[in-house]
Amino acid sequence: MGTASGSAFSTETLRRGIEGGKNTLLSLYSDDAEIRIVDRNSQPSHPKVLHGRGEIAEMLDDVYSRDMTHRLDGCVVQGDRAAFTESCEYADGVRVLAESMITLRDGRITEQIMIQAWDE
Repeated sequence: MGTASGSAFSTETLRRGIEGGKNTLLSLYSDDAEIRIVDRNSQPSHPKVLHGRGEIAEMLDDVYSRDMTHRLDGCVVQGDRAAFTESCEYADGVRVLAESMITLRDGRITEQIMIQAWDE
């Protein structure tokens, strides 16, 4: 478990956010953060792009309103970059797996590329 030097970001804070505190998770993003999401519906040439904490908050509100669990499976931090794996499971057993690469500035996430897949 690492910490980006001199920053507020840590794998433990990320774990707390992912596993149940969407407000903690949102606090890790800079005001001007951008998330690019690639999945079955938003393919690499046309990813879904969220701009700023407002759009990210809306996405997190939607995701955390669902009957599902979230778990941080692993995180590697090196300087101002980090990568992590998140696994989720809906109450009916449907699973989701997401891999993310993030860029940090002043202890906050400024960019995230997320690739996710789910059971169908």
